[in-house]
Amino acid sequence: MKKILLLGLACVAAGAGRSQDAPPVRLAIVGLVHDHVRPFLPGLEGRRDVQLVGIVEPNEELVAYFEAHDHLDAGLFFPTFEALVAKTKVDAVAAFTSTRDHRRVVEMCAPLGIDVMMEKPLAATYADARAMADAAGKGGIQLVVNYETTWYPSTAAAFALVGAEAIGDVRKIVVHDGHEGPKAIGCSPYFLGWLTDPELNGGGAGMDFGCYGADLVTELMGDSRPVSVIAVAQHLQPDAYPKVEDEETIILTYPRAQAILQASWNWPFGRKDMEIYGRAGTVFVPDRSSVLLRKRGETESAQPAPALQSPYADSVSYLVAVVRGKIRPSGLSSLKVNLVVSEILDAAKDSARTGRRVDLEGVPAR
Repeated sequence: MKKILLLGLACVAAGAGRSQDAPPVRLAIVGLVHDHVRPFLPGLEGRRDVQLVGIVEPNEELVAYFEAHDHLDAGLFFPTFEALVAKTKVDAVAAFTSTRDHRRVVEMCAPLGIDVMMEKPLAATYADARAMADAAGKGGIQLVVNYETTWYPSTAAAFALVGAEAIGDVRKIVVHDGHEGPKAIGCSPYFLGWLTDPELNGGGAGMDFGCYGADLVTELMGDSRPVSVIAVAQHLQPDAYPKVEDEETIILTYPRAQAILQASWNWPFGRKDMEIYGRAGTVFVPDRSSVLLRKRGETESAQPAPALQSPYADSVSYLVAVVRGKIRPSGLSSLKVNLVVSEILDAAKDSARTGRRVDLEGVPAR
């Protein structure tokens, strides 16, 4: 658990400071079909460490929307990645494509030495994840996987408590993620078009939200693969989501622990919370800023969750630090952890389809 303690302490400590004289990182956005781009774009305004140099999106209707809604210059938009890099230098790409297109983006950027950050999960399939890792290695680029929960002060604080052995050896982790469903919360038709497609997204709620728990648990388990994976997927809203599951529970077994990932488009409200049970106590993480600790024989107590410091406070600061060589992707954002996440998600799909447990222990990573 020492690595987890160091991670938590690093996140709450002051990060590597950036030079005021350093030129801004030249950032391009590839894809506008992922709705997470909508809060991302305003977050770039006023930053001196990053400069938006182009947006690749072939859908003219979607381009027109962002031109009007975000008051963006028409000269920022390009129909293809090739047209973008032919006109301007790019240091890094933020991908807001379908999950299946993550591989295509990485394979375009890698030969040009352009680092890539993509919205979770890493890939639609484990085969794609391996291909992306190979491309990144050959091109010498860094990959960052962006999970909202990575930037929660409560995540770093909880990991630090576990690393400090405040609850003893971890025995069970339960992670709840999801919301009322993408249609119910008003996702755009561009987002819905691929999010509810089993090929473009790799699945439904299991991919959309199971990845959060798989990411957190893999880091808590020291980057190790689980011994086995069991999953049950259901269509509780078949009229709304006929092609993909809207409910999935994934059980991961480890030599001395178990994790339960509950991914759902059927919660009555949005959830991203976690329970970590140890031999001597429990850490509850109910939201982005709260941590509760209960030890055996004691009452529950609130724990501090200090604000995270740059470059660990948000995805853009983290990407800038990666591009400038100040840090290498590690932990929750890293390729190493997210290759395991992709393997877990593939195994969960196999288990849900066959009704059988998928054993990984003794099976080499593909």
